[in-house]
Amino acid sequence: MSSVPFLHTPASNFTHLQDFPYAPHFIEIDGMQMHYIDEGPHDAPVMLLMHGMPTWSYLYRHMIPLFLEAGYRCIAPDHMGFGRSDKPTDPSWYNIARHTHNMATLIQELNLSNITIVVQDWGGPIGLAQVATMPERFSRLTILNTWLHHGDYEYSEGIQRWISSWVPGGVFEQTVQEKFTLGGLMAMATGRATPIETLGAVMQGQAPRYSDEALPIVHAYDAPFAGLGSDAIAGPRRFPMSIPFHDPIAGNATEQEMHFAAINATPLPVHFIWGTDDNVFTLEWGKKWHSLIPGSTFDAVEGAQHFLQDTHGPEIVRILLGHIKSNA
Repeated sequence: MSSVPFLHTPASNFTHLQDFPYAPHFIEIDGMQMHYIDEGPHDAPVMLLMHGMPTWSYLYRHMIPLFLEAGYRCIAPDHMGFGRSDKPTDPSWYNIARHTHNMATLIQELNLSNITIVVQDWGGPIGLAQVATMPERFSRLTILNTWLHHGDYEYSEGIQRWISSWVPGGVFEQTVQEKFTLGGLMAMATGRATPIETLGAVMQGQAPRYSDEALPIVHAYDAPFAGLGSDAIAGPRRFPMSIPFHDPIAGNATEQEMHFAAINATPLPVHFIWGTDDNVFTLEWGKKWHSLIPGSTFDAVEGAQHFLQDTHGPEIVRILLGHIKSNA
């Protein structure tokens, strides 16, 4: 029994999702259910697929089948507050140290080893913390568009605009869930809907307009929160407020800096696969980080923006598996 108030998303919310036939799995943490996808042979090498904000394991739907074909076991967790995991309703419950602890609990409970970790967005600070503290469980790192906080990191204008959108009075803080959903945000962020069709319509008191291509995306990224009310999105609302230059404590800034040093010194193979058109974690930053890790390798995904797993998943898998094969 949890002492933390939380909401549980009904299983019926997740029926009829496009390209996502996977059975749910759960572990209990502090009386709440944390969800993960677990596909493939349990004695196979592991692909640990880490999502960020405002996504969930659905982000990897185009990649999981190809990893399974290549003989991997795929573990794709949902952070608490996201996807099929339970959703604490108190915003103060959420901080990066707690997300990091939850992920460590999952890895230890499943006794995962021989892990290739794939990280993007908040999956970076949360996932790379596991490599820094349990390196013996990992075999290689694949870093997509993300970061680790450290003293010399220059936060992009894109990040600063993102935070300003979620502070009290910001455009998303005011409209998300009541008028404009996270599914609509993802349709816009992945290029399947335009700002005029979505946010612009809402601002004019109209319903967003979605194409046939956009509707499955809207449905899938709305599914974790649909019908639960605005309290359900405390987790997504809290992530932007946890970026360390905004809130060093909630953002686990000191530990992130330690993990940054550990990752930069890791003897494990590190491969960067970077979307070239991301204005949050820019190509310039990705190349700079690559230059700080001796022996690391770098591939650019031309035209990919922030959510490259959603828009360029098969290309990422091709690059990653080709790199593993050529360096076997």
